[in-house]
Amino acid sequence: MKTNIILSGVGGQGILTIAAILDIAALSQNLFIKQSEVHGMSQRGGAVQSHVRISDKEIFSDLIPKGKANMILSVEPMELLRHIPFLKKDGWLITDSSTFENIVNYPCKYDLFKQIKSHGNHIIINAKNRAKELGNSKVGNMILLGAAASQLPISEAHFLQSIQHFFRTKSEKVIKMNIEAFKSGQKMAREFTGFTY
Repeated sequence: MKTNIILSGVGGQGILTIAAILDIAALSQNLFIKQSEVHGMSQRGGAVQSHVRISDKEIFSDLIPKGKANMILSVEPMELLRHIPFLKKDGWLITDSSTFENIVNYPCKYDLFKQIKSHGNHIIINAKNRAKELGNSKVGNMILLGAAASQLPISEAHFLQSIQHFFRTKSEKVIKMNIEAFKSGQKMAREFTGFTY
């Protein structure tokens, strides 16, 4: 078993938090993990990406070759499209529908979502709005991780333990909020039937 995941978004959206929680969850399930990251955090809003590789056998490279990603999980839809060449034919695209338009020539949203929807396996949810409904706009990343969870080789119990471990230095309220966000993302993915722009 080998699962290759590309995480993408922009600085400040919690991409590296998703990566850390995936790492902890995989290790707690006795799986091998390799992770690499490139981030433009010197300026908030710069492109951020991370390659996460999970396997039941030893992994020798932390970079995912083109055409070998099982999933691209993105907190920003345009950033997802940058990594399409890495996606396997039957791979999954999971993204927030909320855009972060930090460039003047940001693509037309209709064309953007049309391109994402042209891939058979996709989930597009409004994680940003759901996070606001939950009372904390910072938990959109956990909502998206929850939406992706059913396609990953990690049990729900290990994800929940990993979230608790990662946020262990925060208040009980923060831990509960992130767990609630993760479970909300799971529910949104189960109920996803399509996205209309």
